[in-house]
Amino acid sequence: MTTHRPRIVDLSETQPNRRRGGDLRAMLTPTAVGATSGFMGLAIVQPGDRIGEHYHPYSEEFVYVVNGLLEVDLDGEPHALRPDQGLLIPPHVRHRFRNVGDVEARMVFHLGPLAPRPELGHVDTEHTETADRAAPPERAEAAS
Repeated sequence: MTTHRPRIVDLSETQPNRRRGGDLRAMLTPTAVGATSGFMGLAIVQPGDRIGEHYHPYSEEFVYVVNGLLEVDLDGEPHALRPDQGLLIPPHVRHRFRNVGDVEARMVFHLGPLAPRPELGHVDTEHTETADRAAPPERAEAAS
């Protein structure tokens, strides 16, 4: 049996992921802390910004809104989310988050179980301007 020591991870230690919109910080991951059942992070979404639509074929996603006002589309149906609310998103449910307020939104997320391989855990169903800007020039042109 493998034993992992507890590890505290500071937000400043994590790299921002802005490929899908927002600022996603994967904090407690298999790589960072040896997690085996899932991973946890923080999404930071500025007013007017969004996290593009996607789904997870293997994982449930648990979210908890800490700050700000979000709207989440679940299979195309909008739902309001405010601080101190949680949401369970089942596998295969398409979802996107939008900050509809006037302050930064912060949302804790956890996904589990893990996909068999990291690249299988997340399926994008729409392009975002952020993804197009981050893509190599030939990919950004093809997305237009």
